[in-house]
Amino acid sequence: MTAPRFTTLGCRLNAYETEAMKRLADEAGVKDAVVVNTCAVTQEAVRKARQEIRRLRRENPDARVIVTGCAAQIDPDSFAAMGEVDAVIGNTEKMSPETWAGLASDFIGETERVQVNDIMSVTETAGHLIDGFGTRARAYVQVQNGCDHRCTFCIIPYGRGNSRSVPAGVVVDQIRRLEQEGFNEVVLTGVDLTSWGADLPGGPRLGDLVMRILKLTGIARLRISSIDSIEADDALMEAIATEPRLMPHLHLSLQHGDDLILKRMKRRHLRDDAIRFCEEARRLRPDMTFGADIIAGFPTETEAHFANSLKLVEECDLTWLHVFPYSARPGTPAARIPDKVNGAVIRERAARLRAAGEAAVDRHLAAQQGRAHEVLIEAPDMGRTAQFAEVSFDAPQPVGQIVPAVIRGTRGTQLVA
Repeated sequence: MTAPRFTTLGCRLNAYETEAMKRLADEAGVKDAVVVNTCAVTQEAVRKARQEIRRLRRENPDARVIVTGCAAQIDPDSFAAMGEVDAVIGNTEKMSPETWAGLASDFIGETERVQVNDIMSVTETAGHLIDGFGTRARAYVQVQNGCDHRCTFCIIPYGRGNSRSVPAGVVVDQIRRLEQEGFNEVVLTGVDLTSWGADLPGGPRLGDLVMRILKLTGIARLRISSIDSIEADDALMEAIATEPRLMPHLHLSLQHGDDLILKRMKRRHLRDDAIRFCEEARRLRPDMTFGADIIAGFPTETEAHFANSLKLVEECDLTWLHVFPYSARPGTPAARIPDKVNGAVIRERAARLRAAGEAAVDRHLAAQQGRAHEVLIEAPDMGRTAQFAEVSFDAPQPVGQIVPAVIRGTRGTQLVA
């Protein structure tokens, strides 16, 4: 009898939840199982999930295969129909001790085989999700789940449900515990982070949470994961301007640089909104760096539309790009748009965006030559600056500590100290 093996596909939030599931499975006594935490962000992600399930079944013929995550939540019947799968559990059920207690049995009956309820009926984020995890250097704390928006390319709300927030007091208590455990950096994570607080009494905003964390804890570094720039509130901008412990690195959910495509995506901002936000954030914090998600080849995208995305990299001074070649996701409005972009054109445009991103990284790294940085050490020979650039060290450094370093060069995509 062996402990269950977990495989995580997709986002940081999935990785977070896998850590919680490991504890739940261990406490329930689950043995001889393989658990696949799937992603549904694209049809390719679903294909890879099926591929991984088949591979794991071949490699573990005597183990039970349990499938969960967003793809399982959205289309449980198709995964249940796979001969390799013994059980399918939804995104709410996977965080329930009762679910894992049932899965600990040697026999999974028909009632336990598919446990997927209506995710839209979920109104709270369970407290047990607030156990941070991470390396010895950095911990991640989920403060929000779900999304109330309906971008035309995105299936994730149907896997995660509507937006729901973790109360600020619970978040602060968890960060205090992580601080006592020796963590020097905490990252706030969620599906739609800037919607945090809308469902809580008084309707606080993300900036209020950030300011409260920085006021009530001594955590050395606080980092925010992906945000929707159009929803950045006044308190968040104040924190950017006045709080050195808030890291000068924001990853923005921009998705495109052309107004017409943004409207067809049902985004809530225009290109000028993104440019103004970046200019204001950098005015408040001159050392601010930006990452961004950008989709190449959305239906109806012309070369002129795409050129506006390319220009946005320069106009917003984006550094860390996540480029997504568009792929139609069944069940989304965008999948029904008839004017598709040729697959070869999508790949070519994605490659051009990635090249622009690589050039931006090169410029950022070159500009750090001779500069002093405070570096959080993630491994004996590697750490990250406040702007999230990797720094390589020739001599071993204390993992988890923040050390001063002067940059003396670059090596590939790393700074050298």
